[in-house]
Amino acid sequence: QVQLVESGGGLVQAGGSLRLSCAASGRTFSRYGMGWFRQVPGKERESVAATSYGGDSTYYADFVKGRFTISRDNATNTVYLQMNSLKPEDTSVYYCAAHRGWYASATFSAYDSWGQGTQVTVSS
Repeated sequence: QVQLVESGGGLVQAGGSLRLSCAASGRTFSRYGMGWFRQVPGKERESVAATSYGGDSTYYADFVKGRFTISRDNATNTVYLQMNSLKPEDTSVYYCAAHRGWYASATFSAYDSWGQGTQVTVSS
């Protein structure tokens, strides 16, 4: 497993942007597929975006396509989520996650390492 720490959350107005970062420990970061999920109270955690371990394959949930971009820097063990054109319905706790596969996965059960989450609040 890897240890994951998210940062970059906060309060932003609708239409604004935020960039989330996830710093991973360990020397094998480049061998993990990475993903971002989000969860609001009372709802299941949902996949937002994912990337393969090389960063050449990505997945986006329909509700963020064209607005969010996932990227990774294997040299610094960091994965990012650039969020543009934010909407109030994007308000959630965002989690970074890692799985031991090369591919970009949207499947919750595939992931075995999770960060503590970072709150994103979008005001209308």
